[in-house]
Amino acid sequence: MEERTARQGRRSGRKSGGRAARHAARAAGAAGMAVRPGMPGGAYKPLGDRDIERIHDAALHVLETLGIGDPIPEILEYALPKGCTLGDDGRLRFPRSLVEDMIAISAKEYVLHAPDPAFDHEIKDERVIMTTSGEAVRILDYETQRYRPTTLVDLYDAARLADRMEHIHNYGQPFIAADWSHDVYTHDMNIGYAALAGTRKAFALGIAVADHIDPLIRMFDLYAGHEGAFLERPFCTFGGCPIVSPLRFGKENAEVLVKVAKLGLTGDVAIAAQAGATAPAALAGALVQTFAETLACLTVMNLIRPGSVMNFGMWPFISDLRTGAFSGGSGEEALVIAAMTQLANHYGFITSAPSGMTDAKTMDAQAGYEKAITTLSAALAGANMVCAYPGIVGSLIAQSFEGMVIDNDMMGAVLRVLRGVEVTEETLSLPVIEKVVFGEGHFLNQPQTLEIMQTEYLYPEVADRSSPGDWDENGRRTVYDLAHDRVEQILSSHYPEYIEPGADAAIREAFPIQLAPADMHPGNGRWNSNPPKTEQE
Repeated sequence: MEERTARQGRRSGRKSGGRAARHAARAAGAAGMAVRPGMPGGAYKPLGDRDIERIHDAALHVLETLGIGDPIPEILEYALPKGCTLGDDGRLRFPRSLVEDMIAISAKEYVLHAPDPAFDHEIKDERVIMTTSGEAVRILDYETQRYRPTTLVDLYDAARLADRMEHIHNYGQPFIAADWSHDVYTHDMNIGYAALAGTRKAFALGIAVADHIDPLIRMFDLYAGHEGAFLERPFCTFGGCPIVSPLRFGKENAEVLVKVAKLGLTGDVAIAAQAGATAPAALAGALVQTFAETLACLTVMNLIRPGSVMNFGMWPFISDLRTGAFSGGSGEEALVIAAMTQLANHYGFITSAPSGMTDAKTMDAQAGYEKAITTLSAALAGANMVCAYPGIVGSLIAQSFEGMVIDNDMMGAVLRVLRGVEVTEETLSLPVIEKVVFGEGHFLNQPQTLEIMQTEYLYPEVADRSSPGDWDENGRRTVYDLAHDRVEQILSSHYPEYIEPGADAAIREAFPIQLAPADMHPGNGRWNSNPPKTEQE
């Protein structure tokens, strides 16, 4: 594995210095950087202790008296012998004591493996990492400002782009490949291949058919070099929405939940009841219902395999009650994200929180503030996996490549806030203040200033910090324009070869891979062959 990692690094075309070296060091969690993956959160707690107790009691009451409708046979096989009951109304009810037992034995930490071990992360306590998320169905085109259907090549491009984004620590499939949505098997094999080909980071796939997991594992074994390699180091998480709110199992995704539990893999669930539509409009009631629904999934996984790992994706969403439409960038959304994170952290669960959503239709000022407030809320509350939807626009409908780059800057700033201020004898700076007061009168040339430029301060990738005069002379370009330059620069040059040629040939022989080799090399015609020049790589 170490030899392959070294070869992959050489093939990626990265130089030893400049931006790429700094990004690689930060991504690997190197010391001496302003931010890093896995910094602790948990300072923001909108719920009181008594609030948590009441929500807990209400959620367990819901599971015991109302239960979850439409349980699949595979769940009944494990639930009924353990004391759950199936009523004449077809609803599976969970005894309070059983749920509490499953809470106690559920896994509270795990290692999130990546294809490249340098990008592995420990997921535990209130350590925070940033991840993409989504399954949108459109791409927002920068030039036309219109939405178009997504393609498989877009998905490969998104993986390549995320591979170079410093503050995207995990790559969750951001959108579907709409050009292959008619053939679900081909679609699922290809989204797995596109992630392998495009990024070294851990990744997650939305898989709705449980029978597709075994062939994907075979593909990943071919990539890794031997049978069983993936289960030894599972670098992909399979996820879905096992619950259809309010309080019903969704057949296909429930089957995926059962499958991953049997295999001993991480369950990645997103339980997205929408307050005012599929959950009570009262925020406390929405938390109760969504907590009950997510606890049902945790209980099922641990009935099947005690000690199962599950990303506790309790994702209460918000409606604009004037229209009933989803409102992902609202202040209420930021609040319930923090509340659900606090609630899950109370039990030591592995938390997954949605954020970075916006109702804006493009990457404008509305998108900026909506994305930032929800992402900051999730991070400060201490969500393990902040699913920040970088680049998403239009209420989760469309993805913007430029938005991924802009949101990378935003997530870096959030992480810098999360890190806080370190107060030591050195950082109090009394000798430095005295020297400057009786000296030159400024701190710009002080040794301390130079020493902490990279360790104390974080610099944005594309945000414009030039003077108004320079901005005017340079064409008055917006951050959206600058992000487009960066997208073109990366996607016209970063064509990594992360899959060994022999493994690639074996995968293409065994699976219907539709991502053409011509689309995976410079000069494919999709991106500018003479991209704007940026900082030397």
